[in-house]
Amino acid sequence: MPVTTLATIAVVAVATTIAPLISDRLARWVVIPSAVLEILLGILIGPQVLGWASENDVIGFIADSGLAMLMFLAGYELEFGQVRGKPLRLAAAGWACSLALGLGIGLLLHGFSPGALVVGLALTTTALGTTLPMVGDAGLLGTPLGARILAVGAFGEFGPIIAVALLLSGQRPMRTALVLVGFAVVAGIALWLASRPRSERLRRLIATTLGTSVQFGVRLAMLVVVLMLWIAGGLGLDVLLGAFTAGLVVRLFLDAGDPRETAIVHTKLEGIGFGLLIPFFFVVSGMRYDLDSLLAAPAALLLIPASVIAFFVVRGLPVLVLHRRDLPRRPRWTLALLASAALPMVVVITTIGTEIGVLPAANASALVGAAMLSILVFPLVALRGP
Repeated sequence: MPVTTLATIAVVAVATTIAPLISDRLARWVVIPSAVLEILLGILIGPQVLGWASENDVIGFIADSGLAMLMFLAGYELEFGQVRGKPLRLAAAGWACSLALGLGIGLLLHGFSPGALVVGLALTTTALGTTLPMVGDAGLLGTPLGARILAVGAFGEFGPIIAVALLLSGQRPMRTALVLVGFAVVAGIALWLASRPRSERLRRLIATTLGTSVQFGVRLAMLVVVLMLWIAGGLGLDVLLGAFTAGLVVRLFLDAGDPRETAIVHTKLEGIGFGLLIPFFFVVSGMRYDLDSLLAAPAALLLIPASVIAFFVVRGLPVLVLHRRDLPRRPRWTLALLASAALPMVVVITTIGTEIGVLPAANASALVGAAMLSILVFPLVALRGP
């Protein structure tokens, strides 16, 4: 491996380690999510500021693996038994309203152009994988409000992935729709197999290797991730669709076994994700951030606060309206604010928009900057104490 690559990995590793220390030091005044600090540190060490780290194929692959792991864990946290019924129906209706609002704002900004589609889809996203640790720390997972957070967040992650596949893949929509149906069949078979009672030999192997060097349960989970990424990519779909589906499959499989082993494997998977790959993704996202284009276009700077407001209008307002009969005022606002926090899929969608030449780099940077602010502000307000 080239020395420059190792140097970049070392610098990124330092940044991922420093971020929680800074967050902990600042916690007495303000709670800043580690993901935001990781992106800011990535901008600092990246080519546009200090120039200590630069991206190549190896660095990009590790970062993309982190994004896939983030989507995997988002899918893993989604328990159908907890969110089915009204929470899921309201979440679906809310995302449909968000899609209409987002596309409307996109049309106002870019007219009838592909850029309007990119902006509209970016505004419909929710950073479920990023906010879940904060929601868990607040003790909301496993509660009725937690079920609605999961449902709304799942549609905010999964809906944009499907929309991107249909509308921004560069392929004919009808062909993409047929491919999606094929993937849905494969995913359905995988989910059915995962829910089947496991053999005694498989159960014993998972249970007896949890504390050994074999770690068969973790290996099996990672195999599912790789296979679903391969299937989605082979079909010409976004691999993030495969990652999210893999999370659903692994969760269903583990829930069919011993709760103790499920908890242990879950902890190990989170260790791989949040301990290594996901922070790497956020730091590299900062390194990729086009700060020069943003600073060179003063008008784009005004898009940052405007986009923060747009995230709430597009995602938060439908939640406030649709859940008004089921949730008291305070939990409803908590749900709406968490739904409005966006980041990973904004990075993905704006990157696609700039690569195909329909979204100016300055506008893409403004949207990502607004997404960073949404992750900083909305969960902080949503999860504050009474």
